Amino acid sequence: MVRMAAYTPMIQQYLQVKAEYQDAFLFFRLGDFYEMFFEDAIKASQELEITLTSRDGGGEERIPMCGVPYHSATAYIEQLVGKGYKVAICEQMEDPKLAKGVIKREVIQLITPGTMMEGKSLSEKENHYIASIAAIPNGGFALAYIDLSTGESRATVLDGPFEETFNELNSIGAKEAVVDPDFPEDFCKLMKNSGNITISYETDTTEKEDFTKLLAGAGTENLRLSVTRLLNYLYRTQKRSLDHLQPVEVYEVRQYLKIDYYSKRNLELTETIRAQGKKGSLLWLLDETMTAMGARLLKQWIDRPLLKREKIEARLAMVETFLNHYFERQDIRERLKEVYDLERLAGRVAFGNVNARDLIQLKCSLQQVPGIRALIESLGNAESEKLASLLDPCEELTDLLERAIADNPPVSVKEGGMIRDGYDEELDRYRDASKNGKQWIASLEQEERERTGIKSLKVGYNRVFGYYIEVTKANLHLLEEGRYERKQTLANAERFITPELKEKEALILQAEERIIDLEYELFTEIRGHVKEFIPRLQSLAKAVSMIDVLQSFATVSENRHYTKPVFREDGVLKITDGRHPVVEKVLDSQSYVPNDCLMDGRREILLITGPNMSGKSTYMRQIALTVILAQMGCFVPADEAELPIFDQIFTRIGAADDLISGQSTFMVEMLEAKNAIAHATKNSLILFDEIGRGTSTYDGMALAQAMIEYIHDKIGAKTLFSTHYHELTALSEELDKLQNIHVSAMEQNGRVVFLHKIKEGPADKSYGIHVAQLAGLPDGVIKRAEKILHEFENHDGGEKQLPARETAAAHEAPAQLSFFEEPEEIRHKEPVLKERKVIQQIKELDLLEMTPLQAMNALYEIQKKLKK
Repeated sequence: MVRMAAYTPMIQQYLQVKAEYQDAFLFFRLGDFYEMFFEDAIKASQELEITLTSRDGGGEERIPMCGVPYHSATAYIEQLVGKGYKVAICEQMEDPKLAKGVIKREVIQLITPGTMMEGKSLSEKENHYIASIAAIPNGGFALAYIDLSTGESRATVLDGPFEETFNELNSIGAKEAVVDPDFPEDFCKLMKNSGNITISYETDTTEKEDFTKLLAGAGTENLRLSVTRLLNYLYRTQKRSLDHLQPVEVYEVRQYLKIDYYSKRNLELTETIRAQGKKGSLLWLLDETMTAMGARLLKQWIDRPLLKREKIEARLAMVETFLNHYFERQDIRERLKEVYDLERLAGRVAFGNVNARDLIQLKCSLQQVPGIRALIESLGNAESEKLASLLDPCEELTDLLERAIADNPPVSVKEGGMIRDGYDEELDRYRDASKNGKQWIASLEQEERERTGIKSLKVGYNRVFGYYIEVTKANLHLLEEGRYERKQTLANAERFITPELKEKEALILQAEERIIDLEYELFTEIRGHVKEFIPRLQSLAKAVSMIDVLQSFATVSENRHYTKPVFREDGVLKITDGRHPVVEKVLDSQSYVPNDCLMDGRREILLITGPNMSGKSTYMRQIALTVILAQMGCFVPADEAELPIFDQIFTRIGAADDLISGQSTFMVEMLEAKNAIAHATKNSLILFDEIGRGTSTYDGMALAQAMIEYIHDKIGAKTLFSTHYHELTALSEELDKLQNIHVSAMEQNGRVVFLHKIKEGPADKSYGIHVAQLAGLPDGVIKRAEKILHEFENHDGGEKQLPARETAAAHEAPAQLSFFEEPEEIRHKEPVLKERKVIQQIKELDLLEMTPLQAMNALYEIQKKLKK
C-alpha cells in the first residue's frame, strides 16, 4: 500500500475528503470538471458508462480516474442517486488564480436518494420522502419523515412488529431511511431488498436551537428522538438553510381507514400490479387536478381515507357544491392551470437555489389567488367560505415581484437582465452608462472615418486589449499625429486608442461589471424578502391543493355519473347498480354491467361462486373501491350507495410469488390471509379471492372453510369470499350470516357466455373447460378434458379413480383407492352399527340422478354423522 505522503498534495487532499464520505461518490472539482479517483472512478465509469482513464498521482502506479463536466453534472448525479448511491459535491472554495498552493476545497452538499431537490427523478405529482426510524424500548417504532422539496414533516408511533412500520414506509414511498448504527440489520435488509430504500446512519440526536419550532408538536420522547435524528442528518448533509421545513405533524395510523401495503397493491390504488404504472389505477381515474400540489395531495388522500364522518361529509358537501356550480368550477380550473408548484418553489427559496424565472412563476401563481378566492366565496357554502379564508394572496410579495423581477429573466442568477428597470436607481445609472457608452462607440467609427478619410477604419473590441481603432498600414500616414496612441501591432494593421475612447471604455467596462454584481446583490436581497413569506406560501399551497382535489372529485363525479354516498350507523351496506370505476373507464364506450350489493345483519359474508373470468374479482374490488372513494370524500360509481364507515380493508386477491423473500404464491396467500384474520374487527371489510388454490384441493377447501367459519363466528367482519370450491356453498345451511351469490353465465352453442351479473344462490357449475376453450387450448386437449370430466361425473359413488389413459396401458387394471379408508384398529374389529348404517346409506345413493349440489349436500350430511 502506498503511503499518503507518496501522493501529490492534490491527491492527498482528495483522500482526506474521501475519508469522511466513504459511502458516497466524491465529485472532486478540478477546473471545469468533477473528477473521481481510485475505486470511485472504476465504479462510476461502469455505472455512468463513461471513459476510465488514469493519471500520475505521485505513487508507483497510475491512479484510475474519470470525470464529468461541471455544467452537465446534474444528469450524472441524478443517474447515480436514482440507483441508490450518494454523491458528495466537493467544490473549489477560492479563486485558483489567488490560491497559494493547493486550492482549498470543501464538500458543500451530500446528495442522497431522499434529499433530491430537482431533476427528472423528482416527480412533480409525488412526494419525495426521507424517513427516520427509532425503536421504542417497550416495543414498536417511532417513524418520522420529511419531504425536503416541500418542507412537509410528519411523525407517528407504530405498535407491533417491524412489518407495520415497513408497511407505512412503503405506503408513503420513502426513498431513504435514517437509523441508529445499532438498528437491527435484519430490518435494514428488509428495507433495502423489499422496499428499495437506501439506509443511512446518524448518531447525533441532540436537539439544537433551530429545531425548537419544528419539534413543537412532536409529542413523546421517542417521536422527538426520531425527528431530531432526521433533522441532524439533513442539516449535516445539506449544509445550508432549511427554513422551509414545517413543524412536525403528528398523526395516528388509526385515525384513517387502514389499508396495508399489500391490499393497496391488490386494489391497484396508485399503480397497477402488472405494468407498475399509474394508468389503470384509481389514482389515474381520479386525477383531474390542475396543479402538482393538488396531484400530490390526491395521492395522500387515496393512501389515507378518513374515519370521522363529519370530515368526510364536509368534503362531500364541497364536492356537491362544485358539481352544482359548473361555470364557477370551470373558471377555477382555468385559474388553477396558471398556478405553479408553490410548495417546491418555497423549498427552492429556502434552499438557496431559486432563480429569477422561479420568482416569475411565483408571481404568476399569486396573481391568480384573488380571482380563485372570489370564485370560491361566490359558491355560498359554509365549507367554501372556510376555504376562501385560507387563500392568502400575499399582496406585498406579489407587488415586490412585480416591481423587481424582469418579465423574461435569464436562468442563471449570474447573468444580467434579472432586475426590472426602475427598481433600483444605482442599477439604472449603470445601465444608462453602459447603453449610452455603447451607442457613443457605435457612432465613433463613422466620425473617425470622416475625420481621417480612411473608409476601411473600424472600431472593435476584445477581452485582452479592450476597445480599439484599427487602421491598415497603407493608411497610417492619414492619421493626425499626437491624437492616436498605439495599442497593438498586427501583420497588416495597427490598433490605436484615443483619450476619449479610453475614458468611455473605462466607463462601459466598469458599468457592465458593476451591473452584474449589483443585480446579484439585489436578487439576493429580494430572495431574502421572499423567504419571509415561506410560512404564508405553504399555508396558501395547502388551501389551493385542497380546492384542486375537491374540484377534481367533482369533475370526475360529473363525467362518470357518480352519486353521493350516504353513511349509516347500523352497519348496513347497500349499493344499487354499482360499478368498478377503473374498469368502467377502460371499457369507455362499451357498457359496464352494474351490480347490487347488500350486506346487513343477516348477510355479513357473501360467498361468491361462478366461472373463472366471469367477474368475481372485479365485483369484489368494486365494493372496496366504492368504500375507499366514499371515505375519501368523493362521490361513488353507483345509482345509490348506503355505507357504514369501515376501519380497515384487507384483501387477498391475485397470485404472485414474493421472489425477494423467497416465499411461494401459497405462502404469500396464507400470510395475507393471516394478516386479515389477526387484525380485522367487526367494522372491517375483508376480500378473499380463491383462498386455498395454491395447495391441494382438499387442503385448500379445508383452509377456506375454516377461515370462513372463523370470520363468521369470531370476527363478524363484512366479507366477500369468492371460491371455485362449490362444496363450500353448503355452509349457508350452517352459518346463518353467510349468503351464497354467484356470477351468472350461460352456454350458447357449446360455448360459455359471461353475463357479469350477480345473482342470489350458488353457481350450478364452474365452466372451467369452456374457459380453457376461450383461452385457445388445442381441440385435442379440450375434447379429452370433456371425456375425463364425463367419466368423473358418471363414476359409481363408493370409490373414485382417475379415468384410464387412452394408450396401451389403458388395458391394464388401474389401481383403485378406497373412498373411506378404515383406520387400522377398525379393520380388525367389527364395525359399529352406526358406521354400517352410513355405509349402507352411501350404497343407496343414486348419484346419476343427483345434481352436484344435491350430491354435495348428501356427502355433507354423511360427514356430520361420521364426526359424531
